[in-house]
Amino acid sequence: MAKDIEAAPPGGEYAAKDYSDPPPAPLFDAEELTKWSLYRAVIAEFVATLLFLYITVATVIGYKHQADPAGPNAADAACSGVGILGIAWAFGGMIFVLVYCTAGVSGGHINPAVTFGLFLARKVSLVRAVLYIIAQCLGAICGVGLVKGFQSAFYVRYGGGANELSAGYSKGTGLAAEIIGTFVLVYTVFSATDPKRSARDSHVPVLAPLPIGFAVFMVHLATIPITGTGINPARSFGAAVIYNNEKAWDDHWMFWVGPFIGAAIAALYHQYVLRASATKFGSSASFGSR
Repeated sequence: MAKDIEAAPPGGEYAAKDYSDPPPAPLFDAEELTKWSLYRAVIAEFVATLLFLYITVATVIGYKHQADPAGPNAADAACSGVGILGIAWAFGGMIFVLVYCTAGVSGGHINPAVTFGLFLARKVSLVRAVLYIIAQCLGAICGVGLVKGFQSAFYVRYGGGANELSAGYSKGTGLAAEIIGTFVLVYTVFSATDPKRSARDSHVPVLAPLPIGFAVFMVHLATIPITGTGINPARSFGAAVIYNNEKAWDDHWMFWVGPFIGAAIAALYHQYVLRASATKFGSSASFGSR
């Protein structure tokens, strides 16, 4: 990918920017299948997604148990548990921790929508993207399975942490919430990992996992009342498989379609609007001749 072209000062020349994008990943590279680094990254995605689902779904189940008016805390059920704020912190905090831990191994995707967006932007190959998504879904199933095994008395009673469209909202509203929420997340991922930021804003220390975790936190605050917040197809899939409830499966399509649409829009917006190079909209020569 060619370097972007700076706007030239009056009477001056156009200069190349002081950073360069990495070359696009190949669509399919058979040689990649022979490298241990690929399988190490796939394992890291599996383990990270397992831990993510275990901690977050356990938090959801624990909160619902504590806030149950018919439970042991009936006297102050309304004030018991971590609340929606605590659930949002659990999701955002775990993403911060796990992206920080796995970024150097796999890139710290932990989400098929993130992987899909990065694939569209040619940041990862098709082979890596498919293996990541499989590992993420399997890790999610195992993570939720652990929650059910450890909290079997409460798991089914409190909804299994599964994503469902809340009463009073249309499917269109739920789909829109998932699209917008995932757009916020994937847009943040692109921005936080942009080589331009490292080159130009090096005086502002940015730990990439931090804004990504905050994006997850903020989106959960907005969309928990609507869909329980998916924005991660693996998270929704793992909970749906283990909970295996008809309502969860009826609504499940929106937790794949919405995040994938949101991720695609974020990838296109970042790559072709915010980071549009001269080669995408015209040659550098045409700019220099004006």
